[in-house]
Order: sequence, then C-alpha cells, then structure tokens
Amino acid sequence: MSIHTENKKKVTTLQLTKMKQDREKISVLTAYDFTMAQIIDNAGIDVILVGDSASNTMVGNATTLFITIEQMIFYAKSVVNGTKRALVIVDMPFGTCSGDPMRSLEAAIKMMRETGADAIKVEGGSEIKDDVKKIIDAGIPVMAHLGLMPQSINKYGTYAIRGKDEKEAEKLMQDCLLMEELGAFGILLEKIPAKLATEISEKIKIPTIGIGAGSGTDGQVLVIQDVMGMNKEFSPKFLRRYADLHTIMTEATQHYISDVKAQKFPNENESY
Repeated sequence: MSIHTENKKKVTTLQLTKMKQDREKISVLTAYDFTMAQIIDNAGIDVILVGDSASNTMVGNATTLFITIEQMIFYAKSVVNGTKRALVIVDMPFGTCSGDPMRSLEAAIKMMRETGADAIKVEGGSEIKDDVKKIIDAGIPVMAHLGLMPQSINKYGTYAIRGKDEKEAEKLMQDCLLMEELGAFGILLEKIPAKLATEISEKIKIPTIGIGAGSGTDGQVLVIQDVMGMNKEFSPKFLRRYADLHTIMTEATQHYISDVKAQKFPNENESY
C-alpha cells in the first residue's frame, strides 16, 4: 500500500511542489462524476482532473470544443462532492480564456465559486499571458496546458506530436518558463517528445504532468475511461489499460438481460 493511500491529508498545490522536490511522482486521473471520483480518491490518487475531455467521453462529441462552462461546472461539482483527499483541477472550456483578461477572470471565478474545485487549468502560452496573470493575481491557482492543445485542433488540423521542430520546441520551452514566472503552480505537457518534456521538467521548478510526454515529467495523467478499458476504440501509443471494464460490463449486462427474460430475476429473496 502506498504512503498516499494511507495519508488522508488534503493534497494542495504546495504539496505537489514538494513532491517534485522530493522526486516523488504525481498520479493524476480524470473523473467526471461522483462515483468515479469517490473510487479513485479512496484509492489514493493525488490529483483528479475534471477535463474538458468530458465533451468526448461523457457527451460523445468529436472534439472538446462543444462543451460549455455550465456543463463543466456540473461535472466538476459532482467530482468535488465525491472527493476528500485529492486536489481537484477543472478545465476552463474553449472560449473562456482567450485574450480578454476580465472576461477570463469572471469565468474562472464562476468556475471556482460554483464547483468548489481547488484549481483551474487553461490551454495556451504567451498568447494568454495577461489572462493567466489576471486570474492568478485574483488568488485562483492555475495549471497551464501546453504542447498539443485539443482546444486548438482546428488551428493545428491534426493531433500529431507537437514540439518536434526546433522553433516550436523553443517556443514551448519559453511558454513554460513564462507560465512559471506568472505564478502557475504546474504545467500539463501533452504529446511532445520525451526528451523535450524531460528538459522542461528539469529546467522549471513547478511540477509537470505528462500525457504522451514520456517518463521524465513529474507526474502522469490519463483519462479514466481509457485506463479502465471502458473505451476500446481509442488506442494511442501512450495509453496503458489497467482493466477491461468494457468486457466485464458487457457480460454483466447480458447476464442481467438473460435473467430478466428467463424470469430468474427477481427471485423470491429479492422480492418484498
């Protein structure tokens, strides 16, 4: 049993920094509802990310662009209600942090006030530096998201690895340094070369969380439905499945259907 499973103290942004200093890796999973949050929180996860990936996994949209702040608040509040120990970070959805600092601050305040989350995550670098500064100056903890940024998929036109060429890698490094300077407590690095992710993690003092960024980051994050094998259609190189709930749930559902059809459920002991 890990020390964090036994330690019931609330995880804070300060604790994540200490974990980086102590070279203790940070475990992060997404969650979007009370039950899942309660399970992984009790298991000892360090951080729960209420990602805008809810647009894909919970709603069935093709991209993250369609989810609204109201929907994110609903999912985040559900997760907060199921969490006692883990730090809860919630994504600011597309359009809520995009170059208008006052509007971004209002959206961030709304998110924090109506969900009870511990922090927010925003996608972008120098382009939104004024927004990030405004939010952090107001006392709201911010995690930056750099590398592949799904909210910019229409700009990229692809989900391919970012930071492979020298110019893009240098901008990514500078954006990470900038976010640290502005006061971000951490940076999520998505789908970038492992060597670059390691260099960034060694250069900045705040924690880095990787997804498809190799083992040199200070922590790792995956989507809960992918980790648990609930989604068999998504199989990127960086994904490791730790269960096969798709098969388990399919077989359980078929067993239930069979029992209902054969009048085996409910039996006498299951009736009043």
